[in-house]
Amino acid sequence: MIRSFFSITLFIILCCSVKAQTLEAKLTPWIDIVVAQDGTGSTTTVQEAINLIPNKNSKRKIIFIRNGVYREKILLDTTKNNITLIGESAEGVILVWDHYSGRVVNGDTITTSTSFSFAVDASDFTAMNLTFKNSAGPVGQAVALRTHGDRQTLYHVKLIGHQDTYYSRGPYRNYLKDCYIEGTTDYIFGRSTVVFDSCHIHSLKTGSYITAASTESDTRFGYVFFNSRFTAAPEIERVSLGRPWRPFAKTVIIHSFLDGFINPEGWSIWRGNENHRTCYYAEYENFGPGAETVNRIDWSHQLTDVEMNQYTLENIFSKNTNPSNLSSDWLPRLKSDPVYLIVNAHVQGFLDNE
Repeated sequence: MIRSFFSITLFIILCCSVKAQTLEAKLTPWIDIVVAQDGTGSTTTVQEAINLIPNKNSKRKIIFIRNGVYREKILLDTTKNNITLIGESAEGVILVWDHYSGRVVNGDTITTSTSFSFAVDASDFTAMNLTFKNSAGPVGQAVALRTHGDRQTLYHVKLIGHQDTYYSRGPYRNYLKDCYIEGTTDYIFGRSTVVFDSCHIHSLKTGSYITAASTESDTRFGYVFFNSRFTAAPEIERVSLGRPWRPFAKTVIIHSFLDGFINPEGWSIWRGNENHRTCYYAEYENFGPGAETVNRIDWSHQLTDVEMNQYTLENIFSKNTNPSNLSSDWLPRLKSDPVYLIVNAHVQGFLDNE
């Protein structure tokens, strides 16, 4: 009888211990809404959960999404500020749709801008530990994630698609840390100021282009990659780091690994215009077989040490980066966010085993 009592007690303790180790359990004090496809949460779809958040919300609201493939075309509009989405796992929570430019849906023709699987137009948005995906395949422009708000942060998020995977549409600021982005042509594109910190960038098409910035003429910084890893699928080669979509495109890659699939010239022109004459494409102390600079195209740059000193988060995300559109300075402070600290302790970074 005593042995049975201790066995049952041990079982209960072990069960409680295992439960306490789940990400959802650790985040329970902060979670406002739970999404679960089996009906055990607050809603069964992500869009329903977003709709429950009051318009013009000023207090952070956290939506936790349990594992599942959520086939939804999701819009988080300008009224839904201060929302954080957290997935149970980056591989297990997939927000996916299959629209692409040129497809006709209910009499309307989809464009690049409306081909999104997930669009976020509100400010102070955060996503952690999940996947945004466009499953249309290699059929042209098909956006997985479209952003158009200020102070948006992605941590440990996967962006999966082919052409135009990630569209940073607005003249605002995004911070991506420990993210995985995959695609074929111009799969990181737009006019936002975006920092990619310790991200894995993976190319799927030979002779193509990774970035296509369209930075505003009065914006100091466009795309900035720190400590990232650029790789490609087997047999892929001659991929350019970027081509200028607009005349003042800016892209800089710093302290990153470039594999051998990178075109020795590094960067490419946008055929049919002279954008490369006014764009700013630069590198600093990259490494790997694709980082050799001796054959870089003559209008690209290698940062000097003095120039490199300007590439800090404080400078990149300051109001002065884009004074026409930004009202204040911003500095992502993930390390002081208790929610981030819990998620960070629970996941393994995409670059940790590479």
